[in-house]
Order: sequence, then structure tokens, then C-alpha cells
Amino acid sequence: MKHHEKIRHVGHKSFSLLARLGRHEIAMLLCVAVLSGGIWGFVTLADEVIEGDTQTIDESLLLALRNPADLSDPIGPGWVEEMGRDFTALGGVGVLVLITLGALGYLLLAGRYRAALFAAIAVPGGILLSTVMKIGFDRPRPDLVPHEAMVYTASFPSGHSMMSAVTYLTLAALLTRVQPALRLKAYLLILAILLTLLVGVSRVYLGVHWPTDVLAGWTAGASWAALCWIVMRWMQRHGQVETEVSGSDTE
Repeated sequence: MKHHEKIRHVGHKSFSLLARLGRHEIAMLLCVAVLSGGIWGFVTLADEVIEGDTQTIDESLLLALRNPADLSDPIGPGWVEEMGRDFTALGGVGVLVLITLGALGYLLLAGRYRAALFAAIAVPGGILLSTVMKIGFDRPRPDLVPHEAMVYTASFPSGHSMMSAVTYLTLAALLTRVQPALRLKAYLLILAILLTLLVGVSRVYLGVHWPTDVLAGWTAGASWAALCWIVMRWMQRHGQVETEVSGSDTE
């Protein structure tokens, strides 16, 4: 009887190992797909924007979010407009710095010092890339409707959309690499995606970005987050960054 129990135990461990490896490989394939698809999507979109082929749809979508009788009035009651400003603030530099510092503090307190260092380089690196891209494309801001928020820089890609994607998606991707609980991994990723989407939509709603600006920011930011996940996974496999901690609720 003990012999049979031992065989079942070994078989269960082998199955769990295979399932774990399978999930890891699927995650890697998804990240590679996001990275390659995001780069292709951004390059294609940038080419269309430069040629002016997106102007018609940009104007149509922007006007669809305005009162036809008064283009200075976004659709919906006043509280919706106020929520739009609240959501757009989630992609502001001040908020993103606080979020990043909070995540770094968590990693440091959890003893994940090298993971914290990686995050401290990955997030500012993505934000710097966003700034350089805006300067390079230098697309004018929409002048079709009045702006409902202050703007200081060029339009393409949307800095708020890209920086929020870089910050929220990158931090979520990195935190999932040191968090064994599957439900917590899913929660972090879903929350990061939701915040990124809300920030981007709010930029169009407030009239400070063309829809293609936001789409470009999302694709570029998601690509950066996927690249960071892939690099961190490689570093973990080579012992350069801390791996997941073991726990009862693991993958």
C-alpha cells in the first residue's frame, strides 16, 4: 500500500510540474505576442498618422464625445466630466511617481531588492521613451474642441496613456513574477489593465488627445511592459533577480 501511495505522490508532483511549466510557456508566448504585435501595431499606426490617413476617424470619434450644439460641452452630466478629470489624473506624473514608489517600497520590505532595482530602472526607462517619442513625432494637439485639461507637450503618442501603461502594466508584470498566488497575479494584471484603459479614454473624452494618440500610447506601453516581463523572467532563470516565493496558493 505504501508503495502505491508513493507512486501516486510522485505522479502528482510530476503532473504539477508539467502544468506549471505549461503555464510558464503560455505566459511567455503571450508576452512575446504582445511585444511583437504592439511594435507592429505602433509602427503601422504611426505611419498612418504621419500620412494623415487617420484624421477623419479621429475627428469623428472626438466629436462623438461632444454635445453637437455646444462643442465645449462633453457628453454626459457634470459628474461624468469630473470623473474624467479624476481618471486622467491617474496617468499624471505625480500619481505615477507615488504608485511606483509604493511598489518599490513593497518589494524592498518583501526582501526583493534586485527586483526593486529592476523596477526602478524599467518604469523610468519607459517614461523616458515616451517623452523622446513625443518630441520625435511632434504632432499638434486637437484643436477641434476646447481642452478640458491643461496640456504642455506634443500629442503623439499620448503621454498619459503610455506612461500609465508603462507604470501600471510594468509594475503588475514585475510583481506577478515574485508573487506565487495565481489569483493575486490575475488581480494585479486586471487592475493594471483597467487603470490604463480609464486613463486613455479620459484623455479623448477631455479633448486633449486624438484617439490614435491614445491607441499608440497603449500599444507602446504594453510592448514595454511585455519586454520588461521577458527580461525579468530571463534574469530570474539565471539567478540575477529573486524568484517567486513558495506558498500554499501557488500556480
